[in-house]
Amino acid sequence: MEFEDKEATLEKISIIIRQTDYNELTAREKLAEYNGDHIRVIKLFMGITEKKAPPVKSINQEIYRQLRYKMNDSIREYNQKQSEKIIHELKNIEE
Repeated sequence: MEFEDKEATLEKISIIIRQTDYNELTAREKLAEYNGDHIRVIKLFMGITEKKAPPVKSINQEIYRQLRYKMNDSIREYNQKQSEKIIHELKNIEE
């Protein structure tokens, strides 16, 4: 079992060396720092941050969010049309 762990660790170190410009010592240190997760070491080197999971919403929350969005969009359209209508009527009065 011990032999497989060393072999797996050496394979991970070689992957890190191939994908980054780290030397073997730095690759070992980073691998130890991130508990043997070679993917995290490579992502850190490339500047890829971990995505946070979006908050879980209930179905009702999502329904009301979409309703609010639709209502806000509708009122914006209505206000814009009213504004254009007033401007058009003012131009007709001036003529």
